[in-house]
Amino acid sequence: MPKITISNQANKVVEFNLNNESPVSILAILQENNIAWMYACGGNGRCTSCKCNVTSGQSNLSDRSEVESSFFEAGRILDTQRLTCQTIPLGDIMIEVPEKNKLPDVNYTN
Repeated sequence: MPKITISNQANKVVEFNLNNESPVSILAILQENNIAWMYACGGNGRCTSCKCNVTSGQSNLSDRSEVESSFFEAGRILDTQRLTCQTIPLGDIMIEVPEKNKLPDVNYTN
């Protein structure tokens, strides 16, 4: 079973099922597993508050959506960052919460 590891949350691991018929975003997987993650627009790709740094497994992610590409081209997300609401994991990945997007009531490591 593939997994998402959140490195700056004490290497918390979330396993998920790959569902090719109804792909699920990183944000949806985190929410299903009660992982606190910032998002301001309801997961609709209208902001960048849900972005993550991808530290491993970049090739195990879906291509950038049109919305995500526009934020990338505008310099609002970096090459190593993805919007969790727009990105579908296709295998094991390791992510971290960027400093700017950390929630005040969550204990972060690193």
